[in-house]
Amino acid sequence: MAGPGLAEMNAFVAIVEHRSFAKAAVQLGVSASTLSECLRKLEERLAVRLIERTTRSVAPTEAGQRLLTRLRPVLEDYEAALESINDFRDKPCGQLRVTIAAPAAEIIMAPIVARFLAQYPGIKLEISVDDALTDIVAGRFDAGIRIRELLDRDMIAVRVAAELRLVVTASRAYLKGHGRPKTPHDLLSRNCIRLRLPSVGLLPWRFAQNGKPFEVAVDGALVVNDVPFALRAARDGLGLLQTHSNRVESFIAQGELETVLDDWAPPRVNGFYLYYPCRRHTRAPLQALVDFLRKAAKVKGAGVA
Repeated sequence: MAGPGLAEMNAFVAIVEHRSFAKAAVQLGVSASTLSECLRKLEERLAVRLIERTTRSVAPTEAGQRLLTRLRPVLEDYEAALESINDFRDKPCGQLRVTIAAPAAEIIMAPIVARFLAQYPGIKLEISVDDALTDIVAGRFDAGIRIRELLDRDMIAVRVAAELRLVVTASRAYLKGHGRPKTPHDLLSRNCIRLRLPSVGLLPWRFAQNGKPFEVAVDGALVVNDVPFALRAARDGLGLLQTHSNRVESFIAQGELETVLDDWAPPRVNGFYLYYPCRRHTRAPLQALVDFLRKAAKVKGAGVA
């Protein structure tokens, strides 16, 4: 009797790592029913139950956990063996999955993705834009792009953008109707558009005086978890918004927004970093993306750390 195939093994690992048939199915690009049938056949072949599932939970049995422990390094070695063939190709090829925070997707990836794929036609790039702090190992992502402060210390991190500068901005119409704030504490009487992000919650408004940072507890009529939406609200004259300067440069150039309180700006913070787990062998498509982004960052004067 033929043993289980690679597809069945990958299906089992995905289900256990996600603890969800639905999430594993999304990752593998199949339906949950197909995945469930794949697992059923695997358990029948092995004549042992690998996963306990109820309406509320999915967890490996003792046999399933033992299989997972032995299977993970085998699958990694298998992938590494296939990747080693890339050394004999003119250009790397294969699947590359990256999770990216929304601002990084807009600022870093969107401007270069067409050139990257044109240079590496053999690479199939999947980008998941998500402001939540995704576990790239559990999610089977090759890499992610986030700000440095959110990364685990055991990750390899490559800086791919310049340091970030926070600015407070508003439309000319709003400033004309409500006056320009002269100090951050003037914001307490203004309508401020606030951002709530999944990984960090409600973002504080940060400032500095004589090198000493402080925060102001602003308030306003709108809280939103999407920066483009917040920017549209600011351009429509709803209120003031604090965000990174590179998100508003084009709107300032077009006269749709103006900055205020520039003398109270907090110190610049680390920019975005591409990060990935420390492994014995970096996959060729990932190395190609790392090199491409490093080069792009140098062109922009961002430097690499």
